[in-house]
Amino acid sequence: MREVGSFPHRVREVEHRRIPMADGCRLGARLWIPEDAERRPVPVVFEYIPYLKRSGTRARDEPIHRWFAGHGIAAVRVDVRGTGESEGWLEDEYSERELADGEEVVRWLAGQPWSSGAVGVIGKSWGGINALALAARRPPALGAVITVCSSDDRYRVDAHYMGGRLLNENLLWGSLLFGLGAVPPDPELAGERWREIWRERLERVPFFPETWMRHPHRDAYWRRACVAEDYAAIQCPVYAVGGWADAYRGTVLRLLAGLTAPAKGLIGPWAHVYPHDGTPGPEIGFLQECLRWWRRWLAGVDDGIMDEPRLRVWMPAESGPLRGIDEQSGRWVAEEGWPSPRIAATRPALAPTEQPPAQDGRPLTIRSPQTTGRSGGAWCPFSSHELPREQSRDDAGSLLLDSEPLTERLEILGEPAAELELAADRPGGLVAVRLCDLAPDGTSARVTYGLLDLGEDAGRRRARIQLEAIAHSFPPGHRIRLAISTAYWPIAWPSPSPVTLTLHGWRLDLPARPPRPEDAELAPLGPAEAAPEPEMVDLADEHPGPRTASDPDPAVTELSFSSGFDAAGDPVLTRYSAIGLDAGHGFEVRFRLREGDAIAAETEMRQRRLLRRGGWSVRIDTLAHLEQDADGLRLRGRLEAWEGDERVCRREWDARLPRG
Repeated sequence: MREVGSFPHRVREVEHRRIPMADGCRLGARLWIPEDAERRPVPVVFEYIPYLKRSGTRARDEPIHRWFAGHGIAAVRVDVRGTGESEGWLEDEYSERELADGEEVVRWLAGQPWSSGAVGVIGKSWGGINALALAARRPPALGAVITVCSSDDRYRVDAHYMGGRLLNENLLWGSLLFGLGAVPPDPELAGERWREIWRERLERVPFFPETWMRHPHRDAYWRRACVAEDYAAIQCPVYAVGGWADAYRGTVLRLLAGLTAPAKGLIGPWAHVYPHDGTPGPEIGFLQECLRWWRRWLAGVDDGIMDEPRLRVWMPAESGPLRGIDEQSGRWVAEEGWPSPRIAATRPALAPTEQPPAQDGRPLTIRSPQTTGRSGGAWCPFSSHELPREQSRDDAGSLLLDSEPLTERLEILGEPAAELELAADRPGGLVAVRLCDLAPDGTSARVTYGLLDLGEDAGRRRARIQLEAIAHSFPPGHRIRLAISTAYWPIAWPSPSPVTLTLHGWRLDLPARPPRPEDAELAPLGPAEAAPEPEMVDLADEHPGPRTASDPDPAVTELSFSSGFDAAGDPVLTRYSAIGLDAGHGFEVRFRLREGDAIAAETEMRQRRLLRRGGWSVRIDTLAHLEQDADGLRLRGRLEAWEGDERVCRREWDARLPRG
């Protein structure tokens, strides 16, 4: 990515501004404004997230928002209520209070003397989800949205459940958010009230994993801020962006299919990152693309962006595992509309790799080792090192259905689906389905996957398992593999006891995409660029690599990793030179699983945050622990906070929870 230090507009930065809410609470904001905007008001774009503008996302915010301002679009970064320099306490994800605050922010921005009155919202992940939810509330000044790596359906596609099955990410993400909600505002900005604000946060921040586990089904709780309930509620233009390596990639296709407002879609090879930082690459000139969108819908400058194809995606050329690959080969392709009439389902013939059980008329069965899934990577990768590994190990614990070698290249784009006729020998079963690309040398690469919780009903049924959206090229000579398992650890929480599935029939629908000659004429997306990062100093003497753990008991599998700690076990500190603040965050995650008649499982996350300036320092330690035993699920949590050497808070949670 190229850093750009010179822009068409000089930029005035405002480190901190308080935005008043109707109930007296004030939200903290950081602003980048073109210097001549007081004389020539400009459109305004804001990002609205809980990730601590002062220290948490400072290194990411400046390159994006200063770049926008340098090109004539005022940019504002707002902390959600109860985080960073915003007063109050954090209630939950996408709460009614958060969205109502967001509407007030839109009105406030539209009324500033440097604002033209046209407001846009951009966001990735949390910010992309609340951008869609705000759009559905239709504040009059909100003129356009760019949503990146986000969800249109909080139950179907988010960090909590997948196919109705609890994800380990529910605990991990909940622990991270829990810690964010306990961080104080910077006294340098909050003044004498900083300690009062902090104490309220410490006393009131919820233990989020428990909140979410008490809603194991798609009830009214999850339908809040869920735009899939009514796509037509969104009337402003939406640019939906995602990456094939990201957990939220199918949102782009569903939004294009459901929205009635003007919309475009872009999906690259990227993980859970903005595309100008795209990894795996190639990265693109994403900020330039955003600028075209803002100018079209906030300033009325039409440069033809809506004359281009409605959907552009990256079609990979390689079929091997992506883990550790920084840049992927492939090409950009496009569809004029979505759903595309050019794409039709194809059903490859699949046969079991173990023939004898099928030949004598008996159905196929599978009871997977509980560690099947170890090669699956992270549920939501942020880098290529978190992507799936080669799949042979997981294939060994799965029922495998393979095609004959392909005689010609097959390219797919969309959401594959597996239809299975199956039976479970007991309640509580899980079906994990992986679509794999099997090379002639036996290398197996995961293309996409899906999960289905079978619930409390055992017996025979037909099940349709929607796999995550994907674009993929199967080369000639390769086989298409459907791998079916009864476990997918550590992404998905295990069944309470081993379940045997019997497979009576199967069908795989693949969205085949024929070549489109016009793809060769697509305009380039340009080189990635951004404004420079702020001056930062790494204060660590060394950065230890990830630590791993093992157990001498062969029936026990333990995995652990850590990030952000120094050799002494304290967070690695970064000094932000412009504000004289040292900040650090470290965490350690442990997964432990025991095979047996009853499956014992544990997931634990510990984290520590540290802030200091001169003689002032605060530290926040959290623990989140979920375990499964013969009696069910037990969830524990702990929060401790120190000001200097004085502990000012200790809270604990201990709950028994239903399995859903």
